[in-house]
Amino acid sequence: MKNIYIFLFAFLSFYANSQTVTATIEYQGYEESQAYFGEGEFEIFLDNLDGVLDKPIIIMDGFDPGDSKDIAALYAELDFEGTNLADILRDEGFDIVALNFPLYITDGNAIDGGADYIQRNAMVLIELINQINAEKVGSQELVVIGPSMGGLISRYALSYMEQNSLDHETRLFISFDSPHLGANIPVSFQYILNYFAKEQDNTDAQSVVDNVLNSAAAKEMLMDHYSGHLLAGSDFEQDPSLLLPIGAPNFRDAFQTEMDDLGFPNNVRNVSIVNGSGNGTTTGTPGMQIIDTNLDLGNNITIDINMHFTPEAGEINNVTSFTGYFIGIPVSSFDANAESFAFTSGLDSTPGGKGNMTSGLGDIDNEVIQAFLEAIEQEEYSFIPTISAMAIDNENDWYVNPNLSDSPFVNSYIPSINEEHVTITQENADFALEEIREGVLAVNENELSSRYHLIKNPVGKQVKIKVNASQSYSNLEVAIYNISGQQVFQDYIQNPSNEIVLNHTLSSGLYVLNIIDSETSFTVKLMVK
Repeated sequence: MKNIYIFLFAFLSFYANSQTVTATIEYQGYEESQAYFGEGEFEIFLDNLDGVLDKPIIIMDGFDPGDSKDIAALYAELDFEGTNLADILRDEGFDIVALNFPLYITDGNAIDGGADYIQRNAMVLIELINQINAEKVGSQELVVIGPSMGGLISRYALSYMEQNSLDHETRLFISFDSPHLGANIPVSFQYILNYFAKEQDNTDAQSVVDNVLNSAAAKEMLMDHYSGHLLAGSDFEQDPSLLLPIGAPNFRDAFQTEMDDLGFPNNVRNVSIVNGSGNGTTTGTPGMQIIDTNLDLGNNITIDINMHFTPEAGEINNVTSFTGYFIGIPVSSFDANAESFAFTSGLDSTPGGKGNMTSGLGDIDNEVIQAFLEAIEQEEYSFIPTISAMAIDNENDWYVNPNLSDSPFVNSYIPSINEEHVTITQENADFALEEIREGVLAVNENELSSRYHLIKNPVGKQVKIKVNASQSYSNLEVAIYNISGQQVFQDYIQNPSNEIVLNHTLSSGLYVLNIIDSETSFTVKLMVK
């Protein structure tokens, strides 16, 4: 009967109505005439054990112009490989608090929360942290997970609270592929969208430019923004003297300076999950072709479009070229060039969490733009460079392997390949779970090995370890030690192909698992239930 009540309680809590949270600290944006109080909406998904709010984990939305993702969609984004990270945590007694930044009107001003100033959303998070700490049962400190822009919101909120003597009662901050040093959308793509909007008077493109590219959050985050390259007096033509990467005027530099001054929270364990490669694997190549096509629009109208990634270090290339023809006669044209700094190649092809040009800027129901998108040859680009996600601010070359000792994060998961931005995998989910379980089960600092991963931790009478099928293995020595350093288990395994299963008779408690092979030594803390 008790299980039935718990099930019903969990079912009702999952489908509970969302609540509104309003910041008590107002914020005035760079180009606003007054300050406004931010708003958010949240739901509490209680755990599946006792149904009591006593181990809260706050997770929030990232960049979401137009509020295309509600709280249910935010929860669903935690799905991976047939399961859900939030479901796993709730089964272990943790409570999930999902925070969304919606569309709202405050003091007569319409605000798109999912693309609003990062600072104002941080004030909303501060209020939610205070509210959850006041409502929770017991003294468990919070865990805050910030995916994408949510990582900047979280970092700002926690640091602001510490610097203003506000107790956040938070023990762990997980930054999930967040642009601590800035984000990237190919400037070639920005140019062509803005040209469609301004010179071709395309209302769909104008909507994307207004609500996405020119949103406060995009102008704060994008390291290269088309508006920083415009010719004086024109809203689409490029100034040929402004070819190096530059952010949105009055936004980008001011925001990054503010973030740098705030730093990271000191009274929190700061860790990072990165979707970009940690071994220098690039997303395409500098200067590569994105599109080279001729579109027949009917009525004797055709257009030629050619676009490229930004170039190699110290070079200049044409990134955007557009020519419109009527009965074969040129009637309109647009060109834009780009230059890369001497110390690093362009941002578009760096190791990083990947974006997709055909889906990353919203839905456009327009025949011309759809034809353009369908003709794109290189859809993927580096959206969050690995160096940015790791916040390594003393590195100018975006292509080098990250030096983890230069990162402010004390622990990180970095894959060997570039993954889609904010993609949850078995490996980074394991990393998050090990960190959330109060550090007792955390892996070695800055663990980069992709050879071995615990399938579940805590474990029962079997320890299951996933091995990477793309790598080769020979003779393995497996040992388990108790917290006193005594070896309590040993086994030798030859040529594993998919999964290692260790049967044991260990009593409940904390142990250390060690695997030694011909290439590496892998160590992880292990909890036996």
